[in-house]
Amino acid sequence: MSTVIEQAVEARLVAAAPRMSTIPATLRYDMRDPFAVRMSFPAPATLEGVDVSWTFARELLSAGVREPAGAGDVRVRPYGFDRTVLEFHAHEGTAILHIRTGELHRFLSSTAAMVPVGDEHLHVDLDGDLAELMRDAY
Repeated sequence: MSTVIEQAVEARLVAAAPRMSTIPATLRYDMRDPFAVRMSFPAPATLEGVDVSWTFARELLSAGVREPAGAGDVRVRPYGFDRTVLEFHAHEGTAILHIRTGELHRFLSSTAAMVPVGDEHLHVDLDGDLAELMRDAY
């Protein structure tokens, strides 16, 4: 059984730079990090010309398709009937993307089938994570 879900999505870039009206992006969920979602963008879609990934809470994405959510570097909110806005804030600037809400619902449903909401703690290896942190302390 695979422990990873990846789904390609097409995002409409609202911000002025970089100069692409739509960009491909990939949503990724790994049950070994059950609280997180990763969204990756290819090099041509970034200011630095390198692949960029943002990691944020699955709960943030889930809440943001229904109502405005987030107060930090990543913010999510519904936009009209069938779009969701994702904002990514960095020192270099802000990227504002529109994504079809149906694509996000499909992704979130797949992640919930793999790790039901509320059961994330059952997939965290606290002992292993602590051992890894402590290994570098000596």
